[in-house]
Amino acid sequence: MEKPVLFINACVRKESRTLRLAESLLMKLGEPFEEICLKDVRFPVVDEDFLKRRDELIARGEPDNPIFDISRQFTQAEIIVIAAPYWDLSFPSTLKQYFEQVSAVGVSFTYTPEGFPAGLCRAKKLYYVTTAGGTAYIPEEFGFGYVKALAQKYYGIQDVRLIKAEGLDIVGADPEAILRAAEDSMSV
Repeated sequence: MEKPVLFINACVRKESRTLRLAESLLMKLGEPFEEICLKDVRFPVVDEDFLKRRDELIARGEPDNPIFDISRQFTQAEIIVIAAPYWDLSFPSTLKQYFEQVSAVGVSFTYTPEGFPAGLCRAKKLYYVTTAGGTAYIPEEFGFGYVKALAQKYYGIQDVRLIKAEGLDIVGADPEAILRAAEDSMSV
């Protein structure tokens, strides 16, 4: 039986605070989940040869080809949880690589006759879980906003929720209290 929740783990550190929040969310959801740990995935290089091969497979109508395994896994999930710490004004690069593999015409989205993307994903909810050491400059469009736009505009997932804890590394902050407050405020 397929697991209804797909957990996309973009955390790198063993003691990741983002991972802690995501695990709390997964417990609250109370559903079996399948985890893909992005630090352990070796993504193919998206170069001209890769794109040519992928485009040929799409044109031939072969969405069952192994090149689309990650995309099919993503599109078949009922709930998606992404754990991605905020760093360098965004999220870990492996998450961008993941989305490059997920975004496949005819698998995760299609185009309308007017040229607009239309999602093919089953998920009704996507949770984006993140933590940040500071609070001063964390523009959502560089991390959560990017994922939200993809989910809503390309994948057809309208209910996209942000769960975050920030200010964890500010002098005088109580990181444990901040994390507990974020865990307590989660709604599923």
